[in-house]
Amino acid sequence: MDSNLGEILCACRKKKGVSQRQLASLLSNRGVRVTNQAVSKWESGASMPNAAQFLLICEVLEIVDISGIFLSKSYDLMAGLNEEGRARVFEYADMLRDSGNFDAPNYTGPRGTRVRTLPVYDLTSASGRGKLLDLPDYKPMQVGSEVPMSANFGVVIAGDSMEPDFHDGQIVWIHQQSRLAHGDIGVFLYEGLPYFKRLRDRVGGTRLQSVDSHHPDVIISDPGALVTLGKVAE
Repeated sequence: MDSNLGEILCACRKKKGVSQRQLASLLSNRGVRVTNQAVSKWESGASMPNAAQFLLICEVLEIVDISGIFLSKSYDLMAGLNEEGRARVFEYADMLRDSGNFDAPNYTGPRGTRVRTLPVYDLTSASGRGKLLDLPDYKPMQVGSEVPMSANFGVVIAGDSMEPDFHDGQIVWIHQQSRLAHGDIGVFLYEGLPYFKRLRDRVGGTRLQSVDSHHPDVIISDPGALVTLGKVAE
């Protein structure tokens, strides 16, 4: 392990806003009795924690990518990512785990009732940026059984074009899929703009329709350029 172990531990502790005394107390509460003087010696390099102490420190300080933080040698999945990138990988992993859709065959926990973390995107902030699900500025939101298990993400509705069914500022939950049937309501990208509309796809042409008839349809002159992101989750 690098000789600057103590410096890294100190930086991680400060990042979590934990004092040396608080860290010692947290470790002691988990069955590894240490003093704040011991923590000080680890961070100064005067001594090193043993294996059990080190692993518990990582747990308390929520250090997941241990090899990446202490050895600068992240495993392949993390290779080349900065700190924010590594955090995003773990964030997405939590979303997959919490969803219950990817449980191992021998998983015995509850299904369909657990708390999940789903990304929520603001359609207004995505305008003109030509993408949505790739944007980094989503808001992670914890949800429970009130949100359909088929939902992969949410969008914040902007405007009143989908009244009275959907309202300005409302979060609508979406199941990610690349094709929708005629009459389905979902999220689309076209010419750099995101839309939450009903798909009308018939012989006469493709268009995105509002629920409120006072709003004109979006005419899709180039159907090949229309990107479907998902359908309202059921």
